[in-house]
Amino acid sequence: MNFREKIKLLEEWIQKSNKIVIFTGAGISTLSGIPDFRSPNGLSKKKSVIAPEEILSHHYFLSHPESFYQFLKKEMLYLNAKPNKAHFWIAHLEEEKEITVVTQNIDSLHWKAGSTRVLELHGNIRDYYCMKCGRKYEKDILKKELPICTCNGLIRPNIVLYQEPLDEEIFNEAIFAILKADMIIVMGSSLIVTPASNLLSFYSGNRFVIMNKEETPYDRKANLVFHEDILKVIKAIR
Repeated sequence: MNFREKIKLLEEWIQKSNKIVIFTGAGISTLSGIPDFRSPNGLSKKKSVIAPEEILSHHYFLSHPESFYQFLKKEMLYLNAKPNKAHFWIAHLEEEKEITVVTQNIDSLHWKAGSTRVLELHGNIRDYYCMKCGRKYEKDILKKELPICTCNGLIRPNIVLYQEPLDEEIFNEAIFAILKADMIIVMGSSLIVTPASNLLSFYSGNRFVIMNKEETPYDRKANLVFHEDILKVIKAIR
């Protein structure tokens, strides 16, 4: 099946579907200038004394919060990043379909693009809270070298760190959305990060689409696979 034929089939499936889950990963955000984690030029490949996976771990945050925040501000805050055409395409689908976005990204670009139902599996970089009293803060708290609450508790970002489980409520919401979906579209995810990628096993339909430049472990299970640039696929859809 050539590219044009695959696009035509994709268009037909979208037209016939009412409840669509769109599962997104770093590959959709790199189009907005945000580096991914595992590619050859990704965050995990940067030379440093301490590995990024270590810095972004639960125990490192508790034992070295100053260093953690220095890394966060330097390497992970892309507050000026804007949604790209792929984000807007997803948001636009809400005008005709029931769309649930399940994302591994923490950049909030789906919200900025206008999507209204977004399940952030790994949290987000816009919200912060005190680990002692639970008081909530916004990103302005990052103006401080080390964010400390008025109760003297340590403030942390609302992201899932290494050694931490995913939010159970959000994970269960994602399962429910996938169980009732009549179509799933994966966009820009290598599908190797668990347990997030395990969610796809809950889909039992026959409109499973993957858009990712590289091969994924789920390619053989998918009904339609694009290994082209996401924007190329989006631009071809009528």
